[in-house]
Amino acid sequence: MTGTLPVSLIVVSRNRPKELALCLAAIRKLDHPNFELIVVADPASAAICPQGAKVVPIDIANISAARNLGLAAAAGEIVAFIDDDAVPEPRWLARLTAPFADPGIAAAGGFVVGRNGISFQWRASCADSHGRSTEIAVDPLAVTVLAGAAGRAIRTEGTNCAFRRSVLCALGGFDPAFRFYLDETDVNMRLAAQGARTAIVPRARVHHAFAASDRRKADRTPTDLTEIGASTAVFLRKHAPPAEHGDALDRLRKDQDARLDRLVRRGALSSGGAADLRATLELGIAEGQLREMASLAPIPAAKTAFLAFAGGDGAICLAGGWIWQATRLRAEASRQSDRTTCVLMLFSPTARFHRLRFTGTHWEQIGGLFGRSDRSGPAFRFWRRATRLNQEARRLDF
Repeated sequence: MTGTLPVSLIVVSRNRPKELALCLAAIRKLDHPNFELIVVADPASAAICPQGAKVVPIDIANISAARNLGLAAAAGEIVAFIDDDAVPEPRWLARLTAPFADPGIAAAGGFVVGRNGISFQWRASCADSHGRSTEIAVDPLAVTVLAGAAGRAIRTEGTNCAFRRSVLCALGGFDPAFRFYLDETDVNMRLAAQGARTAIVPRARVHHAFAASDRRKADRTPTDLTEIGASTAVFLRKHAPPAEHGDALDRLRKDQDARLDRLVRRGALSSGGAADLRATLELGIAEGQLREMASLAPIPAAKTAFLAFAGGDGAICLAGGWIWQATRLRAEASRQSDRTTCVLMLFSPTARFHRLRFTGTHWEQIGGLFGRSDRSGPAFRFWRRATRLNQEARRLDF
């Protein structure tokens, strides 16, 4: 790994110390040999940051402004971003940033795994000048390099992305007019206008929980649509011809109506609650059409030197057993997992689906010996335990 480019890993957190603590615990196990950790957070969350991290205090609800503060403090040649309600797999950062060895790569994005630890929440997509995304097919194992063009950007998800610092800073970083939503897509569009090349890295994976916030509940039911409306209006003003704004906003209303109707039918939202949310969307659209959009000045070099953070040792410890042995096996996994990544697989003699999660000390997968992990596989398949353990280790690809 000699010659690995220095990376600044930036985490933005606001009022979610529990989620941030889990994210930071996983970051301590990253096997990248040359990264610094920058945490941009509210005072309560900043207090739990580990020694050796750069901590930047902020107490405003603007993710773009917060990311720019982290970017200003970053002394690495590459800057990577992960959300506070996500956890990275141990080789995530090394895999995500490896493509930057090619000086022509401006950005990189990995795959995002959902709450069950198995299914993908997001893989690869492109975005148009209305901010709408379309999934694109890429090799699920190899790096794919794609170039954007005017009106079509290669998307990177904010919870799993990296940029060449010099390129992102020359753009002025993230636009604070996007306080939440479409903030990274706006960056992607500005890169696309330059024909910049983006690497899609499927094996660079993070697990994203969609934690509760002031805009949604833990089950992802929205509590406010203001910023979705405002950010969409701002995005259209920046990237779409004025004649297209009306149709694009009507499509946004239609999409959000369908979303809210599904939640009402499911019982997660009342009819009155849906009406209130539609009102916040309209307020946001009106506000976004008037929101000030200042020109973005280039972000200068960091004033502080690169501060290397001690990550993991790169070792993977794999153990497996029956679910009734969980207490003992978990204790053993915890003892071994200071900087080492321990993966514990607990089987039951059933066909239950599998789930994977990071506990704060180790990764743990639970499911039936004969059950499905890959959701495209058969619902039942006979396995011997040792064979299944090895098969799951290959699937995880840690």
